[in-house]
Amino acid sequence: MVLGRGIFLILTLFAGHVVLSKPLIVAHRGASYDAPENTLPAFELAWKQGADAIEADFLLTKDGQVVCIHDRSTKRFSDQNLVVANSTLKQLKTLDVGSWKSEKYAGTHIPTISEVFATVPKGKKIFVEVKCGVEIIQPLIREIKLSSLDSDQVNLICFKADVIKSFKEKLPHYKAYWLSGFKKDKQGTWKPSIDKVFSTIKNCNADGLDSQVTIPAEFSVGILDAGYEWHAWTINDVATARELEKRGIFSITTDRPKLIGLGFGLD
Repeated sequence: MVLGRGIFLILTLFAGHVVLSKPLIVAHRGASYDAPENTLPAFELAWKQGADAIEADFLLTKDGQVVCIHDRSTKRFSDQNLVVANSTLKQLKTLDVGSWKSEKYAGTHIPTISEVFATVPKGKKIFVEVKCGVEIIQPLIREIKLSSLDSDQVNLICFKADVIKSFKEKLPHYKAYWLSGFKKDKQGTWKPSIDKVFSTIKNCNADGLDSQVTIPAEFSVGILDAGYEWHAWTINDVATARELEKRGIFSITTDRPKLIGLGFGLD
């Protein structure tokens, strides 16, 4: 396995499990600190900034097309409020989703998944976050098979365990990770519990956990000790990134891939 920067990853033993010497740097919705999220300019900039992977969000249109957008409607990014599931690809493609960020991105459109896949260089990866339900799985698999990407370049992530389970049943040799936030309830108990995490991962046949950065340290180490992968989002400061590296994290998702890369001494 090789980083896009040409640095070989060295496997080392850490607290009883195997970890990568440097975590992968994943550009959250592309280089979204600098460019409009989930657009081709954001993904292209992420590669220029040295990201090892991009993370992108996907929904299904009314006419069965897989498009890259985080929200269920276009209200936050454009001057029209279209619900993705009730709109055709042609309708969505008319929208300007770049001007909100900067006038230099005026005229930027919502990309299809095939357009996003086409930006991924050889040896780099994409984390495909599904923002809807299992209805997207067949169209998604169709697009994956039509792409030129190898199986180890495409990872699925989702908060919905049934989506992961359905994906793994159809493409078992592709990796998929369950997404989960972590917070304490009024009694000071972490939710979800570590038992809930393990049962969910096992039941949907996930390859590991992609967690909110608030995950308790003992939970993350427990995931790794059990032989699963652990990834986390969204980390935009070097100090936190370095602390997660010490725990043995596999990848760090960030809005600022260049900053985090420089923090690891990579340029």
